[in-house]
Amino acid sequence: MHGKPTSFDIAYLAGVSQPTVSRALRGSPMVSLETRKRIEAIAQQLNYKVDKNASNLRFQHSNTLALLLFEDPTPDESQINPFFLTMLGSITRACAVRGYDLLISFQQMSGDWHKEYEDSRKADGIILLGYGDYLAYQSRLEQLVSQGTHFVRWGAVQAGQPGLSVGCDNFRGGYDAARHLLGLGRTRLAFLGDASNHYPEFLERYRGYTEAVATVGGEVDPAAQVNAISTEQSGFEAANELLARGVPFDSIVAASDLIAIGAMRALQSRGVEVPGKVSIVGFDDIPAASLTNPPLTTVMQDTHRAGVALVETLLRLITEQHAEGTVLPTKLVVRGSCGAAPAAQAARR
Repeated sequence: MHGKPTSFDIAYLAGVSQPTVSRALRGSPMVSLETRKRIEAIAQQLNYKVDKNASNLRFQHSNTLALLLFEDPTPDESQINPFFLTMLGSITRACAVRGYDLLISFQQMSGDWHKEYEDSRKADGIILLGYGDYLAYQSRLEQLVSQGTHFVRWGAVQAGQPGLSVGCDNFRGGYDAARHLLGLGRTRLAFLGDASNHYPEFLERYRGYTEAVATVGGEVDPAAQVNAISTEQSGFEAANELLARGVPFDSIVAASDLIAIGAMRALQSRGVEVPGKVSIVGFDDIPAASLTNPPLTTVMQDTHRAGVALVETLLRLITEQHAEGTVLPTKLVVRGSCGAAPAAQAARR
């Protein structure tokens, strides 16, 4: 072989066509994993470098995905929900595996972020993380669909929604959290989180919680549910509101870890022992959950699988393959914020 190696040289050695080589080196899911690995190995042996500019002109692809984060109120300056920070690494790695760059930016609800990326060829598709009030956000998603933008988001997977979502089994997670508390002898459960269509993930967690209570013949007291968004301050205020209502409760299912951490802080500031008097379960398993005192029992969402699923789903849309929403399983992680009810402890002695 003389001169600079070409994609035709790789095709000859791999026993495939030149377009197959081009697709494989772009990370196209249209090429099988076995074939792609063989082509990549030959390209590496020949020290072949992909000319991205030429490739992009030919295929009108940027080989870049855009990750847009919704700004969340946080006590620091990051303005990023820590749950999404844990997902960021897996999304970045999944893009690298498929040969894509990742462009990360904030989405401003007041701006025209939905026009800024795929339309201007900055990215081949968009991953959306977070959105606040879903009903206020829904029209933006519908606009993305109408203009043919390739996008996928992390959120509740619902029939008839605009676009595709990857999310966890929120109902099962809420159910498992409540069943765990009931199994500890806790009988007066409260729920902190906005259980409405404005926050569909929280609503599904609430439905799982109510179903678990119903399975043991219990009744859900509407006054034991307090709205909260996913911040520590909101959880702190919701727990204080729950105490002010005078509703008897011996445990809390929180719709997120941040809400749970804020609620724990509120209870402890009022002299309510956790888990002695009140047990608490969160949702997400953010890094801070294991660092609270006591460590927080929570429902874990698999951020690694989530990141891979988001990228793979988006790439299927970009390459016009069949794609559908994905619901990932949850797992209860038991730590020190849950303990048996005092009556149950006494019965064991």
